[in-house]
Amino acid sequence: MDALHSRYQGCLLGLAAGDALGYTVDSKSYDEIRRDYGPGGLLGYDLVNGYAQISSHTQLAAYVTNGLLLGITHGQRTGKMAPFIQYIRFAQQEWGTAQRSRRVPDNARCWVSHVSPLRQRCSTDSYLADTLRREQTGTMEEPINRYCSPAALTAALPVGLFFHPNRMEIPEIGTLASQAVALTQGDSAACLSGAVLAFAIAGIIQEPDCPMELQLSQAAEAVAGLFGREYPAALELEKQVYYAITLAGSGEFSHPDALNRLRCFTAPQVLCGAVYACLASLGDFDAAMTIAVNHSGRSAAVGALTGALLGARLGKEGLQQFYMDGLEVSPYLLELAEDLAQGCPMEQASGLFDDAWDSKYTHGEAPKLDF
Repeated sequence: MDALHSRYQGCLLGLAAGDALGYTVDSKSYDEIRRDYGPGGLLGYDLVNGYAQISSHTQLAAYVTNGLLLGITHGQRTGKMAPFIQYIRFAQQEWGTAQRSRRVPDNARCWVSHVSPLRQRCSTDSYLADTLRREQTGTMEEPINRYCSPAALTAALPVGLFFHPNRMEIPEIGTLASQAVALTQGDSAACLSGAVLAFAIAGIIQEPDCPMELQLSQAAEAVAGLFGREYPAALELEKQVYYAITLAGSGEFSHPDALNRLRCFTAPQVLCGAVYACLASLGDFDAAMTIAVNHSGRSAAVGALTGALLGARLGKEGLQQFYMDGLEVSPYLLELAEDLAQGCPMEQASGLFDDAWDSKYTHGEAPKLDF
């Protein structure tokens, strides 16, 4: 398999694996986790009907990915394209509609809406779908609320995967990622955390040989440089990321104690928890998953971000097979990852046409995949 394509696949599969592992214990304290699963905490999926259940973290990333691919397809086929944030907004709103109605939305444009596990109601923050129901969504300049939860962080993740020098300038990664989170999160720290995540993902995908510690610190520096004058929270976030990096390298505390020091409840705290888990695990995906979910914070969110970051670093081959076996959504995430890595094969000027791509990203029809 091409190494680049493997990193795309590893990112989305890692996201789902960490999300599913953490979703089981997302509302539990660390003491409750140990009471229910033993002194080592949760060490593997708690399966339901043979599958590990994902949450809205994976769903939102899948919908935003679908929306971005829909946008680039429309642009290449017609020569006209709206700003990327409009496709992200549309995709998030379609996800919100599916959450409320519990069925495929009428006139669905995103093919992921036809995949039951990617639309079923399992949001870690109930207000998220209700916020998307409003006609007016938020921006960083005109926030819609004061929320700083990690609920929408994974909406920024596909922006990092989607980055290509032919599509956008490097600073646009941060701008678009923060806009994607700002649709539903009004606190600037939440939006900026999304920007750090997107910069980190883009950096890992584009420069896989660069040390991960450096990738993460550079992502925080980029956001501080881009937003620091207007939003002081960007400078504070940079300090928080540095602290997580230092904590991971010190070995001073046990992993649960370190994560409890980071708290892992708000968006910046969850991002820092993922930074810690990625670095403290020394690149071992299974070890990172165990670290990421066994604490008293938002286990699904920390697990999802940790899985995405480390999955992008290691590629699909670096993820243990037992994590893949329990994921019902794996074939669909692999499809999205492959489409992101490949890019739209159709262009107006060349006359190229692809039936399968057109079916997915023009007509919103789900592909028939082998399991």
